[in-house]
Amino acid sequence: MHQPAITGSGVFTPSEVITNDELVVAFNAYAEAFNAQNAEAIAAGEVEAKAPSSSEFILGASGIEQRYVMDKSGVLDPAVMHPNLRQRSDDEPGIMAEMAVDACAKALAQAGRRADEVDLVICAASNHERAYPAIAIEIQQLLGAGGFAFDMNVACSSATFGIQAAADMIRAGSVRRALVVNPEICSGHLEWRDRDCHFIFGDVCTAVLIERAEDAMGAHFVIRSTRCVTQFSNNIRNNNGFLRRNRPDGMADRRDMQFMQEGRKVFKEVLPMVSAHILGHLAGDGVAADDLRRLWLHQANKTMNDFIGKKVLGRVPEPGEQPNILQDYANTSSAGSIIAFSKYSDDLAPGDRGLICSFGAGYSVGSVLVERA
Repeated sequence: MHQPAITGSGVFTPSEVITNDELVVAFNAYAEAFNAQNAEAIAAGEVEAKAPSSSEFILGASGIEQRYVMDKSGVLDPAVMHPNLRQRSDDEPGIMAEMAVDACAKALAQAGRRADEVDLVICAASNHERAYPAIAIEIQQLLGAGGFAFDMNVACSSATFGIQAAADMIRAGSVRRALVVNPEICSGHLEWRDRDCHFIFGDVCTAVLIERAEDAMGAHFVIRSTRCVTQFSNNIRNNNGFLRRNRPDGMADRRDMQFMQEGRKVFKEVLPMVSAHILGHLAGDGVAADDLRRLWLHQANKTMNDFIGKKVLGRVPEPGEQPNILQDYANTSSAGSIIAFSKYSDDLAPGDRGLICSFGAGYSVGSVLVERA
């Protein structure tokens, strides 16, 4: 058995930013036009009027102040309200692979490794731009990595589940060095015309390099243990899929073909599940909550993270113990906890312990207990 360790991490951040104020202007213009076009039906009670959004509402509901996106022009056009991404030929790198190569290069550079030393690539994300061939195999080809590659999807928990899969293979000796990469174009599956969720998501790509601790060339984080759990729920859902055209209304612009969430139910059911999962993971490894120097949590909502941090630690987290990045990045699905880890881990000293945790649709929860070495 070999000891796996995270030896490098990288983040690709898109160049375009949408602030809450910009988003509100676009949404309210859309809502005003909708209400004008449907005035008679609204007056008759047949259609519900669109309420305006505000920056104060967004910040209070989520803690989000802005988000990075691959394209802002389409999102901010009241007549479009989704990203405009150019059509690429089959001979060009896909947009997700292009994002991934950037993040992977940064993770490799931090670890002091070359891509041809990698023998496993896992592309773990909540959405993939095509069914096949696997995005991971395209990334492997573009990087010049060896071995094999595959895609996986556990929604917002994809990164931590991917880390567990890679760590297990390293422990068993079937691979020596793995990249787990998380390209998330969440702007593409968000319904920007829905006031309840139009502010939630942003785009990003993260990557971590995992290898045998004995091979590490510098400071690294030993993966002490991993734990994953799933429990089926419809409360976070997207019904789009390859069978869509085969159904009677398959080509309709149905609301459930984008991100759907029963927010109140998610809060009520997921928060206790995640808190209990983390505490069970720590107890199973004989680690007390006070032994944790840092919690890198899934970045979906500030209130959720504050609740989990307090429940796990038994007190309000001190500044820096539970860093949030969603004020800048918004919810980036599986990548959120890895952004937090990448940006807020260098200051830990040898022997310091921390826990990466992501959670979301499924329901799914994944956690990774690490120790600085």
